[in-house]
Amino acid sequence: MTRREFELHFKSLYLPLGMYALRIIGDVEASEDAVQEAFIKAWMAIEGGSEIGYFRGYMYQIVRNECISYLRKQKETVGLENVPEIDEEVVDTSVRDARIWKAVDDLPEKCREIFLLSKRDGLSNEEIAEELNISIKTVKNQMTKAFARLREALAPGHKPFFLPFLFLG
Repeated sequence: MTRREFELHFKSLYLPLGMYALRIIGDVEASEDAVQEAFIKAWMAIEGGSEIGYFRGYMYQIVRNECISYLRKQKETVGLENVPEIDEEVVDTSVRDARIWKAVDDLPEKCREIFLLSKRDGLSNEEIAEELNISIKTVKNQMTKAFARLREALAPGHKPFFLPFLFLG
């Protein structure tokens, strides 16, 4: 695998792997560390002459192992049996979550802030309006705008979505 091919894999897999790790670990920074460590290990294996046939599956397995190692270090062995085996559903879920997260991240700043206060933090329109010192009508307009943009961003072949990662804390 060339450096360029590795970079392309990195760009396409980083966010889905991060979402996968986040579902297991529940901590953003630790999840990022697990994914970064996985890519370092993969690159070292490639540099060492290893041939990796199915790179995506290989990376999910390394990230899974990194997550398990992290949980063991945290003495959180109680939930280790709940770490899912890697299958197409797990991969599809992480890819979907990454698409949703990217779409949310691409919202205009104020629109994203209002959307996250509503969906992640569970605030009512009235509470958001009060906290941001704006009108309830503005909150409603921004939520409508957010949903329209998210639908547009996720439309190609995408079914109705749920935002589970917003509730991980």
